[in-house]
Amino acid sequence: MRLVIITGLSGAGRSNTLKAFEDWGYFCVDNLPPELIPTIAELCGRSDTNIDKVALVVDSRGGVFFDELENVLEQMKDRKFEFELLFLDASDEVLIQRFKATRRKHPLASEDRTLVGLSLEREKLAEIKKKADYIIDTSDLNVKELKAEVGKIFAKENERKGLLINMVSFGFKHGIPLDADLVFDVRFLPNPFYVEELRRLTGNDKEVQEYVLKYKVTQTFIDKTFDLLKFLIPYYIEEGKTQLIIAIGCTGGQHRSVTIANVLTELLNKEGQWAIIDHRDVYKYLGEN
Repeated sequence: MRLVIITGLSGAGRSNTLKAFEDWGYFCVDNLPPELIPTIAELCGRSDTNIDKVALVVDSRGGVFFDELENVLEQMKDRKFEFELLFLDASDEVLIQRFKATRRKHPLASEDRTLVGLSLEREKLAEIKKKADYIIDTSDLNVKELKAEVGKIFAKENERKGLLINMVSFGFKHGIPLDADLVFDVRFLPNPFYVEELRRLTGNDKEVQEYVLKYKVTQTFIDKTFDLLKFLIPYYIEEGKTQLIIAIGCTGGQHRSVTIANVLTELLNKEGQWAIIDHRDVYKYLGEN
């Protein structure tokens, strides 16, 4: 199990970092009292949990509990728990600007100025920072750049998979998938519903696939759509997108959309993409299209 403990200065990007870990499939806990770290490590390390990646944020929001972090880390080492400590830092000038932008008060400032809270926090974290396995200065990083920097260390195992592409076939009569990023309407393609022997079949059946795919307009649509996806996907990845939902719709979601979704999914996987398929409406309304 890979256990990452994230700490650092308030405003240095802990929340955005934790969101990145969530995208990479880590089990995440925010604002955890340090004394609970060994308990979480034990629970997640059990063979029956199937949890192999854990990210925990521990910071000064924990108040008096946070003061125990250094001792807890020593206990973790004594008990042979393997973990990595990530420390997020930034300049005072940048942190003050970030607090101004969010109109939030530093957790240690109380009634004092933000700079006083930052000074107290730096003092509390001085020894922890020395023990960190990784230190990232976020002063000049935006959210996307921060994710990329952290990903160089903690998301290497995700490089093979990259962007998750969900290909969803659906019927317009049942509504467009609410979470779709891209929607393609294939109702212009020849409809197998009007062929008696195909009416009760679906786009998962060979007979329907052969019917839909024999038309030149179908092949042209597949070629152009696939070229578009090959163009778009690298830019989505560059932008930090981790999931792309592509919806292919026909009238009932039974014949044409299922066939096209199957073909595009197969083509994407052959290209080395990570594409999975969901035929949302394929069996909802057999007999009408």
